[in-house]
Amino acid sequence: MIICRLCKAAAAISCSAVLFLAAGCASVDHMPLFQSQYPETKHADSASEMAGAKIYTPRLEKAPSFELPAGDGPFDLTLEQAVMLALENNADLRVRQFAPRIEGAFEQIERGVYDPELFAEFQYSQQEGTETSRATSEQFNAGRNTMSTAAGVRQRLPLGTVIEASVEHDRDRSDRAPDQSVTRLGLSVTQALLQGFGPAVNLAGVRQAQLDTLASIHELKGFVEALTASTEIAYWRFVLSGQEIAIFKRSLEIASQQRDEIQQQIEVGLLPETEAAAARAEVARRNQALIDARSQMEQYRLRMLNLISPGPEQGLARSIRATSSPRVESAESIDNLDQRLELARRFRPDLAEASLRARQGRLETVVTKNGLLPKLHLFVSLGQTGYAESFSKSVRSLDEDTYDAAAGIRLSHYLGNTTARGRHESAWSRRLQADAAVESLRKIVELDVRLAANEVERTWQQISASAATRALQQEVLSSEKQRFEVGASTALLVAQAQRDLLAARIAEVEAVINYRIARVRLYQAEGSLLERRGVSLAGTP
Repeated sequence: MIICRLCKAAAAISCSAVLFLAAGCASVDHMPLFQSQYPETKHADSASEMAGAKIYTPRLEKAPSFELPAGDGPFDLTLEQAVMLALENNADLRVRQFAPRIEGAFEQIERGVYDPELFAEFQYSQQEGTETSRATSEQFNAGRNTMSTAAGVRQRLPLGTVIEASVEHDRDRSDRAPDQSVTRLGLSVTQALLQGFGPAVNLAGVRQAQLDTLASIHELKGFVEALTASTEIAYWRFVLSGQEIAIFKRSLEIASQQRDEIQQQIEVGLLPETEAAAARAEVARRNQALIDARSQMEQYRLRMLNLISPGPEQGLARSIRATSSPRVESAESIDNLDQRLELARRFRPDLAEASLRARQGRLETVVTKNGLLPKLHLFVSLGQTGYAESFSKSVRSLDEDTYDAAAGIRLSHYLGNTTARGRHESAWSRRLQADAAVESLRKIVELDVRLAANEVERTWQQISASAATRALQQEVLSSEKQRFEVGASTALLVAQAQRDLLAARIAEVEAVINYRIARVRLYQAEGSLLERRGVSLAGTP
Protein backbone atom coordinates (compact mmCIF):
# COMPACT_ATOMS: atom_id res chain seq x y z
CA MET A 1 0.00 0.00 0.00
CA ILE A 2 2.84 2.35 0.76
CA ILE A 3 4.36 1.74 -2.68
CA CYS A 4 0.96 2.26 -4.22
CA ARG A 5 0.60 5.64 -2.56
CA LEU A 6 4.08 6.59 -3.72
CA CYS A 7 3.21 5.75 -7.28
CA LYS A 8 0.05 7.84 -7.10
CA ALA A 9 2.11 10.72 -5.78
CA ALA A 10 4.57 10.13 -8.62
CA ALA A 11 1.74 10.43 -11.12
CA ALA A 12 0.76 13.79 -9.65
CA ILE A 13 4.40 14.88 -9.71
CA SER A 14 4.61 13.81 -13.34
CA CYS A 15 1.71 16.05 -14.34
CA SER A 16 3.19 18.95 -12.39
CA ALA A 17 6.57 18.41 -13.99
CA VAL A 18 5.06 18.59 -17.46
CA LEU A 19 3.54 21.98 -16.71
CA PHE A 20 6.67 23.16 -14.92
CA LEU A 21 9.10 22.25 -17.69
CA ALA A 22 6.82 23.32 -20.50
CA ALA A 23 6.62 26.80 -18.99
CA GLY A 24 10.39 27.07 -19.35
CA CYS A 25 10.93 27.80 -15.67
CA ALA A 26 13.90 25.46 -15.62
CA SER A 27 15.89 27.55 -18.07
CA VAL A 28 19.55 27.77 -17.17
CA ASP A 29 19.34 31.59 -17.06
CA HIS A 30 16.68 31.40 -14.34
CA MET A 31 18.68 29.26 -11.94
CA PRO A 32 20.44 31.43 -9.35
CA LEU A 33 22.74 28.55 -8.47
CA PHE A 34 24.09 28.43 -12.00
CA GLN A 35 24.40 32.12 -12.77
CA SER A 36 27.54 32.93 -14.74
CA GLN A 37 30.33 34.72 -12.97
CA TYR A 38 31.30 36.39 -16.25
CA PRO A 39 29.58 39.47 -17.71
CA GLU A 40 26.53 38.58 -19.75
CA THR A 41 26.28 39.81 -23.33
CA LYS A 42 23.15 41.23 -24.84
CA HIS A 43 21.29 39.31 -27.50
CA ALA A 44 19.54 40.79 -30.52
CA ASP A 45 15.80 41.35 -30.14
CA SER A 46 15.20 41.37 -33.88
CA ALA A 47 16.67 40.05 -37.08
CA SER A 48 17.37 43.56 -38.34
CA GLU A 49 19.40 44.40 -35.22
CA MET A 50 21.48 41.27 -35.62
CA ALA A 51 21.98 41.92 -39.33
CA GLY A 52 23.22 45.44 -38.71
CA ALA A 53 25.25 44.65 -35.58
CA LYS A 54 24.40 48.17 -34.38
CA ILE A 55 25.22 47.45 -30.75
CA TYR A 56 28.93 47.17 -31.54
CA THR A 57 29.22 50.41 -33.51
CA PRO A 58 31.82 52.76 -31.99
CA ARG A 59 30.72 56.32 -31.47
CA LEU A 60 32.21 59.59 -30.31
CA GLU A 61 30.64 60.81 -27.09
CA LYS A 62 30.93 64.41 -28.33
CA ALA A 63 30.79 64.05 -32.08
CA PRO A 64 31.58 67.26 -33.99
CA SER A 65 28.78 68.73 -36.07
CA PHE A 66 29.80 67.92 -39.61
CA GLU A 67 28.08 66.95 -42.83
CA LEU A 68 30.15 65.78 -45.74
CA PRO A 69 29.63 68.14 -48.68
CA ALA A 70 27.81 66.58 -51.61
CA GLY A 71 29.55 66.04 -54.89
CA ASP A 72 33.20 65.38 -55.56
CA GLY A 73 34.69 68.77 -54.70
CA PRO A 74 37.28 69.56 -52.03
CA PHE A 75 36.23 69.91 -48.41
CA ASP A 76 37.74 71.13 -45.13
CA LEU A 77 38.46 68.49 -42.51
CA THR A 78 39.51 68.70 -38.86
CA LEU A 79 41.17 65.89 -36.95
CA GLU A 80 38.01 65.17 -34.94
CA GLN A 81 35.92 65.04 -38.11
CA ALA A 82 38.37 62.63 -39.71
CA VAL A 83 38.12 60.26 -36.74
CA MET A 84 34.32 60.52 -36.76
CA LEU A 85 34.12 59.68 -40.47
CA ALA A 86 36.49 56.75 -40.07
CA LEU A 87 34.38 55.28 -37.26
CA GLU A 88 31.19 55.75 -39.27
CA ASN A 89 32.25 54.77 -42.78
CA ASN A 90 35.34 52.56 -42.70
CA ALA A 91 34.60 49.42 -44.73
CA ASP A 92 36.92 47.10 -42.76
CA LEU A 93 35.29 48.18 -39.51
CA ARG A 94 31.82 47.35 -40.82
CA VAL A 95 33.02 43.85 -41.67
CA ARG A 96 34.58 43.26 -38.26
CA GLN A 97 31.50 44.46 -36.36
CA PHE A 98 29.78 41.18 -37.17
CA ALA A 99 32.34 39.04 -35.28
CA PRO A 100 30.89 39.60 -31.76
CA ARG A 101 27.42 38.84 -33.11
CA ILE A 102 28.62 35.58 -34.60
CA GLU A 103 30.29 34.56 -31.35
CA GLY A 104 27.15 35.54 -29.45
CA ALA A 105 25.17 33.15 -31.62
CA PHE A 106 27.44 30.31 -30.52
CA GLU A 107 26.71 31.30 -26.94
CA GLN A 108 23.01 30.92 -27.66
CA ILE A 109 23.67 27.52 -29.19
CA GLU A 110 25.41 26.33 -26.03
CA ARG A 111 22.58 27.63 -23.86
CA GLY A 112 20.05 25.88 -26.06
CA VAL A 113 21.23 22.50 -24.75
CA TYR A 114 19.29 23.24 -21.56
CA ASP A 115 16.04 24.28 -23.24
CA PRO A 116 13.05 22.04 -22.47
CA GLU A 117 12.32 19.59 -25.30
CA LEU A 118 8.76 18.67 -26.17
CA PHE A 119 8.31 15.29 -27.88
CA ALA A 120 5.42 13.31 -29.28
CA GLU A 121 5.18 9.92 -30.94
CA PHE A 122 2.42 7.99 -32.68
CA GLN A 123 2.65 4.40 -33.91
CA TYR A 124 0.06 2.12 -35.50
CA SER A 125 0.58 -1.56 -36.36
CA GLN A 126 -1.67 -4.28 -37.77
CA GLN A 127 -1.16 -8.03 -38.01
CA GLU A 128 -3.17 -10.64 -39.95
CA GLY A 129 -2.31 -14.33 -39.68
CA THR A 130 -3.54 -17.85 -38.94
CA GLU A 131 -3.40 -19.81 -35.71
CA THR A 132 -4.07 -23.44 -34.78
CA SER A 133 -6.39 -24.36 -31.99
CA ARG A 134 -4.77 -26.57 -29.39
CA ALA A 135 -8.09 -28.23 -28.57
CA THR A 136 -9.38 -29.06 -32.09
CA SER A 137 -6.22 -28.61 -34.22
CA GLU A 138 -8.25 -26.45 -36.56
CA GLN A 139 -6.76 -23.40 -38.22
CA PHE A 140 -8.52 -20.04 -38.07
CA ASN A 141 -7.78 -16.44 -39.02
CA ALA A 142 -6.46 -14.12 -36.30
CA GLY A 143 -6.05 -10.34 -36.59
CA ARG A 144 -4.59 -7.76 -34.29
CA ASN A 145 -3.96 -4.02 -34.43
CA THR A 146 -2.29 -1.77 -31.92
CA MET A 147 -2.01 2.00 -31.62
CA SER A 148 0.54 3.74 -29.37
CA THR A 149 0.66 7.44 -28.56
CA ALA A 150 3.17 9.23 -26.32
CA ALA A 151 3.86 12.87 -25.53
CA GLY A 152 5.89 14.66 -22.93
CA VAL A 153 8.77 16.96 -22.14
CA ARG A 154 12.37 16.38 -21.16
CA GLN A 155 15.14 18.66 -20.04
CA ARG A 156 18.79 18.55 -19.18
CA LEU A 157 19.96 20.43 -16.11
CA PRO A 158 23.44 21.78 -15.41
CA LEU A 159 23.73 19.31 -12.49
CA GLY A 160 24.01 16.48 -15.01
CA THR A 161 20.37 15.54 -14.58
CA VAL A 162 17.93 14.52 -17.29
CA ILE A 163 14.25 14.78 -16.32
CA GLU A 164 11.50 13.37 -18.49
CA ALA A 165 7.74 13.52 -17.87
CA SER A 166 5.43 11.73 -20.29
CA VAL A 167 1.87 10.60 -20.97
CA GLU A 168 1.42 7.35 -22.90
CA HIS A 169 -1.62 5.58 -24.27
CA ASP A 170 -1.73 2.11 -25.88
CA ARG A 171 -4.80 0.53 -27.47
CA ASP A 172 -4.81 -3.16 -28.36
CA ARG A 173 -7.53 -4.86 -30.44
CA SER A 174 -7.44 -8.61 -31.21
CA ASP A 175 -9.74 -11.39 -32.45
CA ARG A 176 -8.60 -13.54 -29.55
CA ALA A 177 -9.02 -11.07 -26.68
CA PRO A 178 -11.24 -8.16 -25.73
CA ASP A 179 -10.15 -4.60 -26.52
CA GLN A 180 -7.81 -3.05 -24.00
CA SER A 181 -6.62 0.53 -23.46
CA VAL A 182 -3.66 1.42 -21.24
CA THR A 183 -2.90 4.95 -20.08
CA ARG A 184 0.32 5.70 -18.22
CA LEU A 185 1.72 8.82 -16.54
CA GLY A 186 5.45 8.53 -16.08
CA LEU A 187 8.34 10.43 -14.56
CA SER A 188 11.97 9.43 -15.02
CA VAL A 189 15.11 11.00 -13.63
CA THR A 190 18.66 10.13 -14.68
CA GLN A 191 21.52 11.63 -12.69
CA ALA A 192 25.22 11.51 -13.61
CA LEU A 193 27.25 10.72 -10.48
CA LEU A 194 30.83 10.84 -11.81
CA GLN A 195 31.51 11.88 -15.42
CA GLY A 196 29.18 14.74 -16.36
CA PHE A 197 28.25 15.67 -12.80
CA GLY A 198 27.91 19.28 -11.65
CA PRO A 199 27.48 22.71 -13.26
CA ALA A 200 31.24 23.32 -13.46
CA VAL A 201 31.48 20.68 -16.20
CA ASN A 202 28.12 21.02 -17.87
CA LEU A 203 28.20 24.82 -18.08
CA ALA A 204 31.80 24.93 -19.35
CA GLY A 205 30.57 25.20 -22.96
CA VAL A 206 28.36 28.16 -22.07
CA ARG A 207 31.21 29.84 -20.18
CA GLN A 208 33.61 29.30 -23.07
CA ALA A 209 31.11 30.72 -25.54
CA GLN A 210 30.70 33.79 -23.30
CA LEU A 211 34.46 34.22 -23.19
CA ASP A 212 34.58 33.88 -26.99
CA THR A 213 32.07 36.71 -27.26
CA LEU A 214 34.02 38.93 -24.87
CA ALA A 215 37.29 38.12 -26.63
CA SER A 216 35.80 39.08 -30.00
CA ILE A 217 34.63 42.38 -28.47
CA HIS A 218 38.17 43.11 -27.23
CA GLU A 219 39.48 42.16 -30.66
CA LEU A 220 37.03 44.61 -32.22
CA LYS A 221 38.09 47.26 -29.70
CA GLY A 222 41.71 46.72 -30.67
CA PHE A 223 40.83 47.21 -34.33
CA VAL A 224 38.86 50.38 -33.54
CA GLU A 225 41.82 51.68 -31.55
CA ALA A 226 44.21 50.86 -34.40
CA LEU A 227 41.83 52.52 -36.88
CA THR A 228 41.65 55.66 -34.74
CA ALA A 229 45.43 55.77 -34.40
CA SER A 230 45.95 55.20 -38.14
CA THR A 231 43.49 57.97 -38.95
CA GLU A 232 45.18 60.47 -36.65
CA ILE A 233 48.66 59.53 -37.87
CA ALA A 234 47.57 59.76 -41.51
CA TYR A 235 45.98 63.14 -40.82
CA TRP A 236 49.11 64.59 -39.24
CA ARG A 237 51.32 63.22 -41.99
CA PHE A 238 48.99 64.80 -44.52
CA VAL A 239 49.38 68.08 -42.63
CA LEU A 240 53.16 67.62 -42.59
CA SER A 241 53.29 66.98 -46.33
CA GLY A 242 51.32 70.19 -46.90
CA GLN A 243 53.74 72.19 -44.77
CA GLU A 244 56.71 70.59 -46.53
CA ILE A 245 55.30 71.56 -49.92
CA ALA A 246 54.94 75.16 -48.74
CA ILE A 247 58.57 75.16 -47.55
CA PHE A 248 59.81 73.59 -50.79
CA LYS A 249 57.85 76.11 -52.86
CA ARG A 250 59.35 78.99 -50.92
CA SER A 251 62.85 77.53 -51.16
CA LEU A 252 62.39 77.02 -54.93
CA GLU A 253 61.40 80.65 -55.33
CA ILE A 254 64.46 81.76 -53.36
CA ALA A 255 66.76 79.48 -55.36
CA SER A 256 65.29 80.73 -58.65
CA GLN A 257 65.70 84.34 -57.52
CA GLN A 258 69.31 83.71 -56.54
CA ARG A 259 69.97 81.98 -59.89
CA ASP A 260 68.63 85.01 -61.74
CA GLU A 261 70.71 87.41 -59.65
CA ILE A 262 73.87 85.40 -60.27
CA GLN A 263 73.11 85.29 -64.00
CA GLN A 264 72.74 89.07 -64.05
CA GLN A 265 76.07 89.51 -62.25
CA ILE A 266 77.71 87.12 -64.73
CA GLU A 267 76.33 89.14 -67.66
CA VAL A 268 77.80 92.38 -66.26
CA GLY A 269 81.11 90.68 -65.57
CA LEU A 270 81.00 90.72 -61.76
CA LEU A 271 81.04 86.91 -61.46
CA PRO A 272 82.67 84.20 -63.53
CA GLU A 273 80.55 81.84 -65.67
CA THR A 274 81.36 78.91 -63.35
CA GLU A 275 79.14 80.35 -60.61
CA ALA A 276 75.98 79.76 -62.70
CA ALA A 277 76.23 75.95 -62.61
CA ALA A 278 75.84 75.73 -58.83
CA ALA A 279 72.80 78.07 -58.87
CA ARG A 280 71.08 76.14 -61.68
CA ALA A 281 71.77 72.79 -59.95
CA GLU A 282 70.25 74.10 -56.74
CA VAL A 283 67.06 75.13 -58.57
CA ALA A 284 66.82 71.69 -60.19
CA ARG A 285 67.37 70.03 -56.81
CA ARG A 286 64.60 72.12 -55.17
CA ASN A 287 62.23 71.33 -58.03
CA GLN A 288 62.99 67.61 -57.63
CA ALA A 289 62.24 67.79 -53.89
CA LEU A 290 58.97 69.62 -54.61
CA ILE A 291 57.88 66.86 -56.98
CA ASP A 292 58.57 64.20 -54.34
CA ALA A 293 56.70 66.23 -51.69
CA ARG A 294 53.65 66.54 -53.91
CA SER A 295 53.68 62.84 -54.65
CA GLN A 296 53.96 62.07 -50.95
CA MET A 297 51.06 64.38 -50.16
CA GLU A 298 48.97 62.56 -52.76
CA GLN A 299 49.78 59.24 -51.07
CA TYR A 300 48.64 60.57 -47.70
CA ARG A 301 45.50 62.03 -49.26
CA LEU A 302 44.58 58.64 -50.72
CA ARG A 303 45.26 56.90 -47.42
CA MET A 304 43.13 59.42 -45.56
CA LEU A 305 40.24 59.00 -47.97
CA ASN A 306 40.51 55.23 -47.76
CA LEU A 307 40.25 55.42 -43.97
CA ILE A 308 37.33 57.83 -43.79
CA SER A 309 35.49 56.46 -46.91
CA PRO A 310 33.70 59.71 -47.81
CA GLY A 311 31.47 58.14 -50.47
CA PRO A 312 31.10 55.24 -52.91
CA GLU A 313 31.37 57.47 -55.97
CA GLN A 314 34.46 59.56 -56.63
CA GLY A 315 35.53 58.86 -53.04
CA LEU A 316 39.27 58.70 -53.70
CA ALA A 317 39.19 61.59 -56.16
CA ARG A 318 38.12 64.22 -53.65
CA SER A 319 40.53 66.81 -52.31
CA ILE A 320 41.03 67.51 -48.61
CA ARG A 321 42.05 70.66 -46.82
CA ALA A 322 43.32 69.81 -43.33
CA THR A 323 42.36 72.61 -40.94
CA SER A 324 43.63 71.37 -37.55
CA SER A 325 46.84 72.94 -36.35
CA PRO A 326 49.64 70.68 -35.14
CA ARG A 327 50.87 73.31 -32.70
CA VAL A 328 51.54 71.88 -29.24
CA GLU A 329 50.99 74.10 -26.22
CA SER A 330 52.41 71.87 -23.49
CA ALA A 331 54.39 68.66 -23.13
CA GLU A 332 52.95 65.26 -22.23
CA SER A 333 54.15 64.30 -18.77
CA ILE A 334 55.75 60.87 -18.69
CA ASP A 335 56.85 60.93 -15.06
CA ASN A 336 53.89 58.71 -14.13
CA LEU A 337 55.25 55.73 -16.04
CA ASP A 338 54.08 53.22 -13.40
CA GLN A 339 50.53 54.49 -13.77
CA ARG A 340 50.74 54.19 -17.53
CA LEU A 341 51.97 50.60 -17.22
CA GLU A 342 49.06 49.79 -14.92
CA LEU A 343 46.73 51.43 -17.41
CA ALA A 344 48.10 49.23 -20.17
CA ARG A 345 47.61 46.09 -18.08
CA ARG A 346 43.97 47.03 -17.60
CA PHE A 347 43.01 48.48 -20.98
CA ARG A 348 45.16 46.88 -23.67
CA PRO A 349 42.61 44.92 -25.76
CA ASP A 350 45.12 42.34 -26.97
CA LEU A 351 46.15 41.56 -23.40
CA ALA A 352 42.51 41.30 -22.31
CA GLU A 353 41.77 38.98 -25.23
CA ALA A 354 44.76 36.76 -24.41
CA SER A 355 43.66 36.57 -20.76
CA LEU A 356 40.18 35.47 -21.84
CA ARG A 357 41.68 32.77 -24.06
CA ALA A 358 43.69 31.54 -21.09
CA ARG A 359 40.51 31.35 -19.00
CA GLN A 360 38.95 29.29 -21.77
CA GLY A 361 41.86 26.87 -21.47
CA ARG A 362 41.31 26.52 -17.75
CA LEU A 363 37.65 25.69 -18.37
CA GLU A 364 38.67 23.08 -20.93
CA THR A 365 40.88 21.30 -18.39
CA VAL A 366 37.90 21.12 -16.03
CA VAL A 367 35.96 19.26 -18.71
CA THR A 368 38.78 16.92 -19.72
CA LYS A 369 39.65 16.12 -16.10
CA ASN A 370 36.04 15.16 -15.47
CA GLY A 371 36.22 13.03 -18.62
CA LEU A 372 38.80 10.79 -16.92
CA LEU A 373 36.13 9.51 -14.52
CA PRO A 374 33.93 6.48 -15.25
CA LYS A 375 30.36 6.98 -16.40
CA LEU A 376 28.07 6.25 -13.48
CA HIS A 377 24.38 7.09 -13.78
CA LEU A 378 21.58 6.68 -11.30
CA PHE A 379 18.14 6.34 -12.85
CA VAL A 380 14.67 6.27 -11.33
CA SER A 381 11.43 5.70 -13.22
CA LEU A 382 7.94 5.92 -11.70
CA GLY A 383 4.58 5.44 -13.40
CA GLN A 384 0.88 5.21 -12.70
CA THR A 385 -1.14 3.08 -15.12
CA GLY A 386 -4.82 2.68 -15.86
CA TYR A 387 -6.30 -0.34 -17.68
CA ALA A 388 -9.77 -0.49 -19.32
CA GLU A 389 -11.52 -1.30 -22.60
CA SER A 390 -11.60 2.36 -23.71
CA PHE A 391 -9.40 5.46 -23.43
CA SER A 392 -11.74 7.45 -21.19
CA LYS A 393 -12.18 4.57 -18.78
CA SER A 394 -8.42 3.91 -18.67
CA VAL A 395 -7.86 7.55 -17.65
CA ARG A 396 -10.47 7.28 -14.90
CA SER A 397 -8.81 4.12 -13.60
CA LEU A 398 -5.46 5.85 -13.00
CA ASP A 399 -6.31 6.08 -9.30
CA GLU A 400 -6.31 2.31 -8.93
CA ASP A 401 -3.45 0.36 -7.41
CA THR A 402 -1.63 -0.20 -10.71
CA TYR A 403 1.84 1.19 -10.98
CA ASP A 404 5.39 0.53 -12.14
CA ALA A 405 8.64 1.56 -10.54
CA ALA A 406 12.25 1.02 -11.49
CA ALA A 407 15.59 2.17 -10.17
CA GLY A 408 19.17 1.25 -10.90
CA ILE A 409 22.73 2.22 -11.59
CA ARG A 410 24.53 2.09 -14.93
CA LEU A 411 28.35 1.95 -15.04
CA SER A 412 30.76 2.05 -17.98
CA HIS A 413 34.43 2.78 -18.34
CA TYR A 414 37.12 2.34 -21.00
CA LEU A 415 40.02 0.12 -19.97
CA GLY A 416 43.13 2.26 -20.13
CA ASN A 417 41.01 5.35 -20.91
CA THR A 418 43.57 6.37 -23.54
CA THR A 419 41.39 8.87 -25.43
CA ALA A 420 40.30 10.74 -22.31
CA ARG A 421 43.88 10.88 -21.01
CA GLY A 422 45.10 12.22 -24.36
CA ARG A 423 42.43 14.92 -24.40
CA HIS A 424 43.28 15.98 -20.87
CA GLU A 425 47.00 16.10 -21.62
CA SER A 426 46.35 18.18 -24.75
CA ALA A 427 44.02 20.57 -22.88
CA TRP A 428 46.49 20.96 -20.02
CA SER A 429 49.34 21.71 -22.44
CA ARG A 430 47.24 24.32 -24.25
CA ARG A 431 46.37 25.87 -20.91
CA LEU A 432 50.04 26.17 -19.95
CA GLN A 433 50.79 27.55 -23.40
CA ALA A 434 48.05 30.18 -23.06
CA ASP A 435 49.29 31.22 -19.61
CA ALA A 436 52.83 31.54 -20.97
CA ALA A 437 51.55 33.59 -23.90
CA VAL A 438 49.78 36.00 -21.52
CA GLU A 439 52.93 36.43 -19.46
CA SER A 440 54.99 37.02 -22.61
CA LEU A 441 52.44 39.56 -23.85
CA ARG A 442 52.59 41.43 -20.53
CA LYS A 443 56.32 41.92 -21.07
CA ILE A 444 55.71 43.08 -24.64
CA VAL A 445 53.09 45.55 -23.40
CA GLU A 446 55.51 46.97 -20.84
CA LEU A 447 58.18 47.30 -23.53
CA ASP A 448 55.72 49.04 -25.88
CA VAL A 449 54.76 51.57 -23.21
CA ARG A 450 58.35 52.32 -22.23
CA LEU A 451 59.46 52.71 -25.86
CA ALA A 452 56.49 54.92 -26.67
CA ALA A 453 57.12 57.08 -23.59
CA ASN A 454 60.77 57.42 -24.57
CA GLU A 455 59.74 58.48 -28.07
CA VAL A 456 57.40 61.13 -26.64
CA GLU A 457 60.23 62.53 -24.56
CA ARG A 458 62.63 62.51 -27.51
CA THR A 459 60.23 64.21 -29.94
CA TRP A 460 59.33 66.88 -27.37
CA GLN A 461 62.98 67.76 -26.89
CA GLN A 462 63.45 67.76 -30.66
CA ILE A 463 60.88 70.54 -31.03
CA SER A 464 63.00 73.08 -29.19
CA ALA A 465 66.27 71.66 -30.53
CA SER A 466 65.10 71.80 -34.16
CA ALA A 467 63.85 75.37 -33.65
CA ALA A 468 67.27 76.38 -32.33
CA THR A 469 68.98 74.61 -35.25
CA ARG A 470 66.76 76.42 -37.76
CA ALA A 471 67.57 79.79 -36.18
CA LEU A 472 71.30 79.09 -36.30
CA GLN A 473 71.15 77.89 -39.90
CA GLN A 474 69.36 81.13 -40.75
CA GLU A 475 72.29 83.06 -39.32
CA VAL A 476 74.75 80.84 -41.23
CA LEU A 477 72.95 81.55 -44.50
CA SER A 478 72.89 85.29 -43.81
CA SER A 479 76.62 85.27 -43.09
CA GLU A 480 77.37 83.23 -46.23
CA LYS A 481 75.33 85.63 -48.36
CA GLN A 482 77.24 88.61 -46.95
CA ARG A 483 80.54 86.90 -47.72
CA PHE A 484 79.33 86.11 -51.25
CA GLU A 485 78.37 89.73 -51.83
CA VAL A 486 81.91 90.89 -50.97
CA GLY A 487 83.46 88.09 -53.00
CA ALA A 488 84.68 86.01 -50.04
CA SER A 489 82.39 83.05 -50.80
CA THR A 490 80.98 81.15 -53.75
CA ALA A 491 77.51 80.34 -55.05
CA LEU A 492 78.10 76.69 -54.15
CA LEU A 493 78.68 77.52 -50.48
CA VAL A 494 75.58 79.73 -50.45
CA ALA A 495 73.57 76.90 -51.99
CA GLN A 496 74.84 74.49 -49.36
CA ALA A 497 73.85 76.93 -46.62
CA GLN A 498 70.41 77.21 -48.19
CA ARG A 499 70.07 73.40 -48.30
CA ASP A 500 71.03 73.20 -44.63
CA LEU A 501 68.42 75.83 -43.77
CA LEU A 502 65.81 73.97 -45.83
CA ALA A 503 66.60 70.73 -43.99
CA ALA A 504 66.39 72.57 -40.66
CA ARG A 505 62.96 73.99 -41.53
CA ILE A 506 61.70 70.57 -42.58
CA ALA A 507 63.09 69.08 -39.37
CA GLU A 508 61.33 71.77 -37.32
CA VAL A 509 57.88 71.01 -38.71
CA GLU A 510 58.61 67.27 -38.59
CA ALA A 511 59.45 67.52 -34.89
CA VAL A 512 56.02 68.91 -34.07
CA ILE A 513 54.22 66.30 -36.18
CA ASN A 514 56.39 63.50 -34.81
CA TYR A 515 55.51 64.59 -31.29
CA ARG A 516 51.83 64.43 -32.16
CA ILE A 517 52.27 60.96 -33.63
CA ALA A 518 54.36 59.80 -30.66
CA ARG A 519 51.57 60.79 -28.27
CA VAL A 520 49.03 58.85 -30.31
CA ARG A 521 51.24 55.78 -30.23
CA LEU A 522 51.76 56.15 -26.49
CA TYR A 523 48.01 56.24 -25.92
CA GLN A 524 47.63 53.20 -28.16
CA ALA A 525 50.40 51.35 -26.31
CA GLU A 526 48.70 51.95 -22.98
CA GLY A 527 45.26 51.10 -24.40
CA SER A 528 43.67 54.46 -23.53
CA LEU A 529 43.36 56.06 -26.96
CA LEU A 530 39.61 55.44 -27.33
CA GLU A 531 38.85 56.71 -23.83
CA ARG A 532 41.00 59.81 -24.35
CA ARG A 533 39.25 60.51 -27.65
CA GLY A 534 35.78 59.93 -26.19
CA VAL A 535 35.08 56.86 -28.32
CA SER A 536 32.69 54.34 -26.76
CA LEU A 537 32.05 50.77 -27.88
CA ALA A 538 28.96 49.01 -26.55
CA GLY A 539 29.58 45.68 -24.87
CA THR A 540 33.10 46.53 -23.77
CA PRO A 541 33.68 46.24 -20.01
